[in-house]
Amino acid sequence: MKQNKENREQVHTASISDNDIPDIEIIDLEKEDSSEEPYDSEPSEELEEAYDDDEFFEEPLKKKRFPINMHLILIFTVIVFFGGILFKFFNWGVEVDLEEIFKDGPGTYEDTLDEILPLVGGTEEGPVDDGVTTIVAFGNAPFADDRDSQDSLAAMIEELTGAVVYNCSVSGSYLAALSPQIDSQNYPMDAFNFYWLCTLATGGPIDYFYEEAKEVMGEDYPPEGDEVYNTLKTLDFNTVDVVVIMYDASDYLAGHEMYSDQNSTDIQQFTGNMEAGIELLQSTYPNIRIIVMSPTYAFAINEEGEYVSSDIQRYGQDVLSTYVIRQYASCATRSVSFVDNLYGTITEDNAEEYLIDNLHLNVEGRRRVAERFEYALNYYNREGS
Repeated sequence: MKQNKENREQVHTASISDNDIPDIEIIDLEKEDSSEEPYDSEPSEELEEAYDDDEFFEEPLKKKRFPINMHLILIFTVIVFFGGILFKFFNWGVEVDLEEIFKDGPGTYEDTLDEILPLVGGTEEGPVDDGVTTIVAFGNAPFADDRDSQDSLAAMIEELTGAVVYNCSVSGSYLAALSPQIDSQNYPMDAFNFYWLCTLATGGPIDYFYEEAKEVMGEDYPPEGDEVYNTLKTLDFNTVDVVVIMYDASDYLAGHEMYSDQNSTDIQQFTGNMEAGIELLQSTYPNIRIIVMSPTYAFAINEEGEYVSSDIQRYGQDVLSTYVIRQYASCATRSVSFVDNLYGTITEDNAEEYLIDNLHLNVEGRRRVAERFEYALNYYNREGS
């Protein structure tokens, strides 16, 4: 074994000696005087010949592009647009004959603001049942015109309903007061607006207001003034079943204020005066049912004295229809019935048939209003109601 080991060592030594290690030249890169020649930045002739070949620098083929003319596109778009309209006009829908539609007249406007309510908030005992339906009417021209005639609105309501109607309307009066308090010297006609009449009806100590107003107004004192005053002073409102309130568009035409966001019972406002009066009646006589009838349509008058639509002419806060809409909202707040005469009785479409001027109702106009009141009065007495 020892001999074999020695033999292997001899062979290994011999193999190393037979393969000499080659010489390795170490180059000092930091040495400035290097023996190697610097790199030649100029390209060789072979490289230049290769780059001179046109095929090497041949540009890629450009894609073919079609020219776009914006004017043609615009013209094409317009043609397509109007062509579509013409196609729709001639191929869609059905042509109608307006004369055929309106051969029986313009028809009726069914979408109204009517809100018919029963008595809300009455006492458990309810109203006194004396077998007679007693109605008190407040307002101006609609009830005041021809008041002693069978063609008056109050007389028509009596005929239609069989009720007894006390007519406490005053011609020339307004719903909105001109003064926030009693001022008989400067605003004597305020004594006959709705709120002060309700104050009188509920026992308010304001008799002096009417005495002073009569003295100040003299010949201008309303002819029905004393009758209304005496009726409200003597009538037992515990026997009254219904109060109806109807003022025409006089407040709108006079430019009176319409409503106040800060004070819903501001008596100088169209709706505020009404709400203040209703509040008095409801607190004193809770068993009286209240029905408010809106103004009918009325024409406005422009600077040339011509009749124009009251939906475009403003005198105060807004147009007539907005006064009616605000009145409707006030009635909803006070839980009283509202009859929309502007869109449901005398409208812009039929006003010429039922007005004697821009404002006042003729006999047929009053008849239509009476029928609308009867509808509201007996709404819950009809079958299916």
